[in-house]
Amino acid sequence: MYDNNNIFAKIIRGDAPSRKIYEDDFALAFDNIAPRAKTHVLVVPKGEYTDIYDFTANAPADLQIGFWGAVRKTVDTLGLGNNFRIVANTGPGAGQSVFHFHVHVMSDEKFKSDF
Repeated sequence: MYDNNNIFAKIIRGDAPSRKIYEDDFALAFDNIAPRAKTHVLVVPKGEYTDIYDFTANAPADLQIGFWGAVRKTVDTLGLGNNFRIVANTGPGAGQSVFHFHVHVMSDEKFKSDF
């Protein structure tokens, strides 16, 4: 069940602060407050979806297309080119701690192909 008081919902509403990187009608991108890479930005859709599984099953097609377009525009805004990683944790067992779907866009010169 979606919690309207999660921190990302508050950030989208403007009830909590963030350092905005990109925003459009579909998504908001902002700096992660606990970065794990030199560049670590979160991109969240403007909708009530708990994880990627929920988002891909229930979000309308225009929101899904708009969200992934916003991810691309965030990457372009950051100037990451072809040197970035996208991660979407799904569920507490996978490390998800905020249950509003989001992706982590990360870039760091020390990334290795460890997957």
